[in-house]
Amino acid sequence: MTSHATAPAAAHAEQHPVYVIGGGPGGLATAYALRARGIRAVVLERSDRVGESWRRHYDRLHLHTTRRLSALPGLPMPRRFGRWVARDDVVRYLEKYAEVHELEIVTGVEVSRVERSPDGTGWLLHATGGRELTGAAVVVATGYNHTPRVPDWPGRDTYTGEFLHAGDYRDPKPFAGRDVLVVGVGNTGAEIAVDLVEGGASRVRLSVRTVPHIVRRSTAGWAAQYNGIAVRRLPVGLVDRLSEVLAKVSIPDLAAHGLPRPDTGLYSRTKEGAIPVQDVGLVDAVRKGRVEVVAAVEGFEGAEALLADGARVSPDAVIAATGYVRALEDIVGHLDVLGADGNPVVNGAHTPRNAPGLYFTGFVTPISGTFRELAIDAEKIAKSIAKDTARQVSRLPA
Repeated sequence: MTSHATAPAAAHAEQHPVYVIGGGPGGLATAYALRARGIRAVVLERSDRVGESWRRHYDRLHLHTTRRLSALPGLPMPRRFGRWVARDDVVRYLEKYAEVHELEIVTGVEVSRVERSPDGTGWLLHATGGRELTGAAVVVATGYNHTPRVPDWPGRDTYTGEFLHAGDYRDPKPFAGRDVLVVGVGNTGAEIAVDLVEGGASRVRLSVRTVPHIVRRSTAGWAAQYNGIAVRRLPVGLVDRLSEVLAKVSIPDLAAHGLPRPDTGLYSRTKEGAIPVQDVGLVDAVRKGRVEVVAAVEGFEGAEALLADGARVSPDAVIAATGYVRALEDIVGHLDVLGADGNPVVNGAHTPRNAPGLYFTGFVTPISGTFRELAIDAEKIAKSIAKDTARQVSRLPA
């Protein structure tokens, strides 16, 4: 029997950076957390600048979480941004974050596919221009709001009015004096409806399929986010009951206006991905009849939208606030790491059992605030990668 002396594999293994796909808040926070642990992280961003998805949001948008609890690791948000940070200030913060922490960011590079490296020790990324990049680990941070989702409504292509997805809405000016139907009553739909009313639309209807939970963004200075943090680890049923009591105290009954109280619990809904609507004017607008609640859209016919209750309406414009899809199938769908809903089966510091070294961040809708959880997950992911001795990660010079 012949024995062959071999050096430890790690001594010969080539070291590679950790690739972070996406230059939004989750990707930047993770890159910083890795860098803080001496690990080289390279952010790959498909656009030409960081925070691109935030730049595309409508002008009125503010964070629904407080400034202090929305900062990413290593850099507070400036006090001058106020308690509820505006969209443009979020973008400024992300730009400053990348600059202050000297993050390694490559823009104009879109990753089309991630697969195991030939030697099985890392990951091979196929990207723009025929690039093939080898990473010791990969963090997918392409965002929850990636690709606009528009339902395949019958007659949609023949609708003769103006039609756009909420992702293309910026401000109410083009809709002044017009009849507008907003489809979808998540936070985006609710806020756009209020924006249209305040911006001079002649009539605003809000199409609702599933009645949302509505919460006050702040009550007597107490932010709703504080409640979310306090209860996030409590049993779902208990939180459902507590939130029902709170809603009856803080939110008026809007049943007469088409928005009855939901028959399923707030936290149960959140666990399914439907976060509550933070009230930034919707309640008053509905009570005063400035926003009219109508049934769900079932299809279109010429200039008309056909509603689930048999009604037909003829708006000048339809804004579909119907959400987004993650669009991860082409990138990682072949790795058996996605659920039936297209979301990753894990998020944060956990990696799929069949894909060690592959991480996902930003694909959940936490009750405690997205930015806050992105910051927490960034630290956990970096810690996990730093402890994973199987990953031959590139180290930064001391």
